[in-house]
Amino acid sequence: MSPLPGAELVRSSVQLYRYLLRCCRRLPRGPVRQHYRHAIRQSFKVHADEDDPERIQQIIKRAIEDADWVMNK
Repeated sequence: MSPLPGAELVRSSVQLYRYLLRCCRRLPRGPVRQHYRHAIRQSFKVHADEDDPERIQQIIKRAIEDADWVMNK
């Protein structure tokens, strides 16, 4: 199960970024939500220079799996 409908449509880093921020809206307000929003922003910055399409798809797949885990815990 995906954290939000539409996970299968995420193909680019910008789509992933928006998708993950939408997932954060479902988290409780406060420190938990702030933590994950900050982590998403930092990861986006760290991987901003990635140019290998295969690696980008791996990162997207892993991020969606991680979001699923966080939303189900």
